Amino acid sequence: MLKKITIAIDGFSSCGKSTLARQLAKALNYAFIDTGAMYRAITLYFIRHQTNLLSPSDINKALENIHLQFQFNPATEQSDIFLNNENVEPFIREMQVAEKVSTVAAIKAVRQFAVHQQQLMGKQKGIVMDGRDIGTVVFPDAELKIFMTADTETRVQRRFKELSAKKPDISLDEIRQNLQSRDHMDTHREESPLFQANDALVLDNSNLSSEEQINIALEWARQKMNSSQL
Repeated sequence: MLKKITIAIDGFSSCGKSTLARQLAKALNYAFIDTGAMYRAITLYFIRHQTNLLSPSDINKALENIHLQFQFNPATEQSDIFLNNENVEPFIREMQVAEKVSTVAAIKAVRQFAVHQQQLMGKQKGIVMDGRDIGTVVFPDAELKIFMTADTETRVQRRFKELSAKKPDISLDEIRQNLQSRDHMDTHREESPLFQANDALVLDNSNLSSEEQINIALEWARQKMNSSQL
């Protein structure tokens, strides 16, 4: 039996990190942890409770009242995120959350809260986790680190396809501006900025099919699992 490893996937918004992570986890029979969903759920709680993002005491009080967990959904064969025992998967993808999640995720106390939860989840290995700082902060010793990227217009079209069914009046320009803003915040924030780990393998999927993408990542994973046996 191949030794289980930790797979860390980082990259920009709308590069398909979660899609690839789910595919890898399913193919390897690993657990999938969607860290983006965690930050979105925290953001949703802040929005609902009108948490003052400029008040450290308000933020800390809110975090004390947040309990996050993932539960497998047999209907979708995926794990849904629960915020204080409520399945919030349908709500965390809305634009009001997308517009604020990068700001919330940049807050030091929020990142420390989330990173601690993520590290606890990953102690047993055999996991795939995606986000912005998984290979650099959460699991700097991960056996396989993948840094995902795609050209801006490809990402805009993917995000538009995801959101247009729920919000028909949304425009490509609105999505483009949101992605550019998130990219800038993710790469320039003081706490755990997004950057490529030195030992990460780069996967540019601008012109790759889903099948081509998973095949590349699976080959990388198997190489790492084999080398970890030595």
